[in-house]
Amino acid sequence: MSNKFTIVPTVDETQEFIEIANDFSNPLDLVREAISNSLDANARKLKIGFNVIKECGESILEICLIDDGDGMDKNGLQSFFDLGNSMNREKPESIGEKGHGTKVYFNSSSISVTTTKDGLTLHAYMDEPIRKLYNREIPDVKVEKIENRKHDGTEIIIRGYNNNRRDKFTHRLLKDYILWFTKFGSFELLVEIDKLKNASIDLKGLGQDKYEKISFGHIFPKESATVQKLFEQYLVSAPDYYSKRIIKQGSLKNSPEIKYQAVFSIEGNKVKQQSNEMIRRPGKQREVGDYTVQERYGVWLCKDFIPIQRKNEWITYKGSEYIKFHAFLNCQDLRLTANRGSIDNTPSEIIDDIKEVVKSIYNEIIESNDWTEMEWLESEADAHRTAEKERKEFDWRNKKILKSNICHYKNHVLVEPQRESGVFALALQLSTIEYDFFPFEMLDYDTHSGLDVIAKGDNTTPITSAKLFYVEFKNYLIKDFNHSFENLYSIVCWDIDIKHDEIVRDLNKNERKLQIIQPESENDYTKYYLDDPRSTHKIEIFVLKDYLRQKYDIEFRPRTVKDTV
Repeated sequence: MSNKFTIVPTVDETQEFIEIANDFSNPLDLVREAISNSLDANARKLKIGFNVIKECGESILEICLIDDGDGMDKNGLQSFFDLGNSMNREKPESIGEKGHGTKVYFNSSSISVTTTKDGLTLHAYMDEPIRKLYNREIPDVKVEKIENRKHDGTEIIIRGYNNNRRDKFTHRLLKDYILWFTKFGSFELLVEIDKLKNASIDLKGLGQDKYEKISFGHIFPKESATVQKLFEQYLVSAPDYYSKRIIKQGSLKNSPEIKYQAVFSIEGNKVKQQSNEMIRRPGKQREVGDYTVQERYGVWLCKDFIPIQRKNEWITYKGSEYIKFHAFLNCQDLRLTANRGSIDNTPSEIIDDIKEVVKSIYNEIIESNDWTEMEWLESEADAHRTAEKERKEFDWRNKKILKSNICHYKNHVLVEPQRESGVFALALQLSTIEYDFFPFEMLDYDTHSGLDVIAKGDNTTPITSAKLFYVEFKNYLIKDFNHSFENLYSIVCWDIDIKHDEIVRDLNKNERKLQIIQPESENDYTKYYLDDPRSTHKIEIFVLKDYLRQKYDIEFRPRTVKDTV
């Protein structure tokens, strides 16, 4: 045997077909590929229909794709079913170039193609493609010539796609996807590329009885009136109705032969909602497929004017500036992954140049009069909104005062608390009336972080030598305690929603058991403790609702019209 030999790499054909068929993670990618193929074939009238048919008692998803394009001959059909064989590879204006797109159709139970080109009509049929592939068999295609049709074009019928899962193919989801993530949702009309301006799709998704005609082009809201007019018309809501569009075209800095086209639309929330019914909003019943502004808007990089990947981090400095932008930048020199899901195959120097373009447009926008006016509009609206909020809160608090419970104690009026700050105010008032009202003295109160009060055990020991500890205030005490038990001396609350022997957990997942000790004498009060057998200190809970009534005979009553305070 010779010491030298040659290895010729081979391809596991069935596995490659399976990988590509399943590489398109979103089932709706089938629609994107179908539209791209039809437009590459010079189609201008497309018809896309989704139906559920019954066969032997089973519900089968049927997808019908029809176009008036150039059709396919024998070589075209061969390319259609081949993997990696694209007849458009040498055509720079074509979308499809990898020979992968139609392989998403293989994830089905059957594919039927009827196509007419130059007077020749062919019918091709592939049976059980996905099943055969998993059985390690390349599915064959039966082709026959049939009676010629009058016009060129192609009809494709796919059955059993994606294991007949149908939730993604409702009419509203399909329409949204087509206008955002296919060539049909291109913004090229805004940059005076009008080759497809007369193209249309008749669409019928699941749940829709009739076909709806969709015109070519992404939907942007109309630009708004001047800022001053918006403010005069909408007052505090004016920023929500702002809409301004900026269109740019040019070349990359370090690769001047590479062109880009961009549109940046600055939009308020109401403007977005008026032009996009899929956005979630208050008062609107949520439907499957709805999304938030944060999930959809920002800056999209495109190839063939089809959005591929968002790059919101390129314009985000404070956290959420991107939600104002409905923006796309197209560059034909982006290199995509096989499933068109990412631009990561693009050389880094091209990405860096595109990033600079995006930042430059963004900086130009935020330094413009339009942006300054938008910020002025928001500041004016915030001022009005704050004033309106204050008026509403003042009215609410007036009503709350009339409905609150009060009591008289040693010539002082006490108000029953309704929130944590009220509990502290009441405790502070009581401590002022009687210095030994609680077995601790409050030294510092701050609710911005951590526990509420730093205290010491009495009012005679100097602070420098006294042991300091925490006291936490709550309106209602519950089992999930959002602080640590460490250094916690007491808890003061109005009421408690924990039963005897129930476990309370702190933020470190440490546990203590609630112990309730009933009064031993007439002048005693119900005592509440958080107990841990491993600790010598029991955390006493002062439940003011019981503590005041039992120890000080303080009872609250509704405020009447005769009360002066």
